[in-house]
Amino acid sequence: MPEIEPVALADLTTLRVGAAPARMVEAQTRDELIGALRDVWATGEPWLVVGGGSNLLVGDEPFEGTVVLVRTRGIERLPSPREGYTRLRVEAGHDWDALVEYATGEGLSGIVAMSGIPGTVGAAPVQNIGAYGQEIVETLVEVELIDEATGEVSTVSAADLALGFRTSVLKNHYGSVAPRPAVVLSVTLELREVGDGPFALSGAQLRQALGVAEDEQVTLRWVRETVLATRARKGMVLDPADFDTSQCVVLPERDRLGILRPHAARGVPALAGLDDRGAARRARSGHSARGIRGSLPPRAGAARRQGERRVAHRTRGAAQGVLRPTRSRAGPSTAGTRWPSRIAATPARSPSSPATSSRACRASSA
Repeated sequence: MPEIEPVALADLTTLRVGAAPARMVEAQTRDELIGALRDVWATGEPWLVVGGGSNLLVGDEPFEGTVVLVRTRGIERLPSPREGYTRLRVEAGHDWDALVEYATGEGLSGIVAMSGIPGTVGAAPVQNIGAYGQEIVETLVEVELIDEATGEVSTVSAADLALGFRTSVLKNHYGSVAPRPAVVLSVTLELREVGDGPFALSGAQLRQALGVAEDEQVTLRWVRETVLATRARKGMVLDPADFDTSQCVVLPERDRLGILRPHAARGVPALAGLDDRGAARRARSGHSARGIRGSLPPRAGAARRQGERRVAHRTRGAAQGVLRPTRSRAGPSTAGTRWPSRIAATPARSPSSPATSSRACRASSA
């Protein structure tokens, strides 16, 4: 098993959180990945597979298990039984956007609208990634899997993966066990050969997003560059120079930038996250902190009103690090109401409570 010195998962995830595991394995070939997984499963210890590290939230507590880093790479071009199409077999650890760039350069259409999505190819079918009307289910032929229960390797047709909107039989939902616990080893796609010249762009949603008329022709390169530019404007393309796209801001940096932070003395819940690009800037400038994801615990005596609009405003107390819900035009104070719970807000630390996480995370959707 190619074991390496463990490093903090904060260095391997886009959310920049997570402690170091007890053991870490780096698999750079298909055989190394198969061997590492079989060895880990034989021990019965906790395990975690990490690819690109996006859409992965790990606690800061030590992980007494093994992390398997999938670093396999490679694209194999295969003939297709369909005229005008080409198949690509891609290793699970290959960067997804690097695959899209390769396909664009080769004049292969079918995944260009998913340019800029972070992560690895092996993770793509797990949640059936998609963007602007394109989903991987449209081009996926098959995947090569290794099943946890048996350690056996098999090739599974896309039709047997129950691919749906951001789901498949390979995905764990909210802590449940996946219907088929397995790890993807490789993915095979079938893409249309359009070349590097202009062609008619299919898909009404994609044409609308890019402002392309139904009878207009564009090149694959233009589509990719336009999609990347569109996503970048929304803060959806990772950029190390822009903290708004890094998904998470550590407390010292957050404080320096003046972003809202928890105020333990008043027992106010921490800010869980800002939902869209620029929300932190709006909060700092005194505008409404829209798009907050999280749930605030009820406060004694607070009025409740079913279905009222949840709005949080930055008040004078926010200048001192306090985030406080205020009254909206629709009704009484929003304090004590049930907030959207995609990401739970971190309770403020009190003398009688355990330490909370030292990071405030910003969630974004790929």
